[in-house]
Parts: sequence; C-alpha cells; structure tokens
Amino acid sequence: MALPRCLVGALARPRIRPRIRSSTSRFFSADSVSHPSNRVQVYISRASDPYLNLSIEYFLLQKSPPDSVVLFLYTNRPCVVIGRNQNPWVEVNLGLLKQNNGIVGGEDQGEGEGEVLLVRRRSGGGTVFHDAGNVNYSVICPPASFDRNKHAAMVVRALNALGASGARVNERHDIVLDIPASNTQQKQTFKISGSAYKLTRLRSLHHGTCLLSSPNLPLVGPLLRSPAAPYIKARGVESVRSPIRNVGVTDTAAFEEAVAAEFGAMYGNTDPEVIGAEEAKDILDDTPIIAKGYAELQ
Repeated sequence: MALPRCLVGALARPRIRPRIRSSTSRFFSADSVSHPSNRVQVYISRASDPYLNLSIEYFLLQKSPPDSVVLFLYTNRPCVVIGRNQNPWVEVNLGLLKQNNGIVGGEDQGEGEGEVLLVRRRSGGGTVFHDAGNVNYSVICPPASFDRNKHAAMVVRALNALGASGARVNERHDIVLDIPASNTQQKQTFKISGSAYKLTRLRSLHHGTCLLSSPNLPLVGPLLRSPAAPYIKARGVESVRSPIRNVGVTDTAAFEEAVAAEFGAMYGNTDPEVIGAEEAKDILDDTPIIAKGYAELQ
C-alpha cells in the first residue's frame, strides 16, 4: 500500500519542484557533460539495460568537470548486481537466474518470462537486486565534498517528503525504515537502500538502491543466497545481509522528482534531463567511451 504524501508545515524546508525536461532534441553529449560551465547536472535514464545505465554512470564519473556535481537516476530490468570484489558463486544462487524463477519483469515481460541478469559493477560493496520497483541514485562530486552520509541523508529527506517518516541513515551508511511493531513498544527496522562507492583522484561516486515497490521482494532472499557458499572459501568481500522491505511508494516518478528537488536545494536547482530509452541506445552507438564500458561489463 502506498504511503500518503506528508503535509509540509510552515516551518518546513521549502521544496523546489524541478521541471523534468523530455525532448526529441538531444542534450546529453560528451561535450555538454564535460563543459566547464556545466557545474550542476541531473539526468534521469528511461533505459532499463543495467549494462548501459552503469556505463553512462561511469562515463559521467570520468568526463564531468572536476568541480561539478552530478545526480543520475535510473531503473533497471530484473538483475543481480555484485560488487567489484565479490565472488558470484558465494553471493548468488546462479541456478535461479535463468530458470523459471517467478520473477516479475518490466512492462514487456510477464512472470518468469525473462532471465535475471548478473552484472558486476565497478564499485565495491555488497550484492543487490534491481527491478522496476527499485530506483537507483548516483551522486558524483569532488573528493573534498564526499561524505558517506550526506547524499544518503538527501535521499532520506526525499522519502520523508513522500510520507516515509521512518526512513533514516544508520551507522553503516545504509538507509533503513523503522516500522512500529504491532502490540508492542518496540520497532522493527528494515533495510531499504544499500550504498557503494568509488573514489578517484579527481572524483567521488556514491550510488545506492531504493526499494520503493518491488513486486519481487519475496524472491530476493532465495536469489541472493548461494547453496554453494558453505563449501567455498573465498577471498572476496561478503555481503552483509539484513531484513528488507519496500518503502511503499508506488509512484517512482514522484521519488525521482523528490530526490532531484533535494539535490537542487543542496547545489542549485536545475532541470533534470530525461534520457529516453531510444536516445540511450543512440548514445551507446555514438559514444565510444560508453560503448567500451558497456563491452567491459558484459
């Protein structure tokens, strides 16, 4: 059930409503991304290919001006994304990825019709599951501005604006949701967002998931539990498993708008640029750096 929007009181922080720009004209290009005057950039991808979205994200990390800040929002088709230093045989039930696993796909896929992709990202961190009910956020900024909690708190404020008053950042820099337990004074805490990071000499990347309304939540546990794990001694980084749940926000566009508004309040308001699914394919064809990154991930 979707959470109601909260009422913003007179003393609450004013909310900036960005105008999400969608046009047949292309604004996303290597020249525009890297232009020194482009200090605040916001992009929303409508592509659902995880290899493509992660390649665009890496392109933004590489090519945006060193003193700029970038917000990139995207939603992938069902996939399992592992960290750079993880062993998939330990982290994932690989046998469930391709068989009829009951996973509900995107608009063009029914129940169990499409395989769940396995993707290795360039950042560290643990294994996560993506689908149409999970929106991913990425913030790229100068190293001097990097803080593991700052942009997670930005997402928390966006969730608060949508009515998720129990959202907070925990001591592990994850976003969790506190839910009052029935018939008791205690509360239950669920993880709704995990983060990963990549730091370079000139740029810092913080990206994370946000479980808004995944239809596949009961299947995430079986997918991310390898039957081979007890028999393998691996040197990679193991995931820290936590109870998860959906926030209950079914309008992913409202979440994108709320995150963009909070980003604008921090760095200066700018109209988000929507990268359409077909435009994203053209970008892949026309941008050698993105095409190279795409090939490396597959």
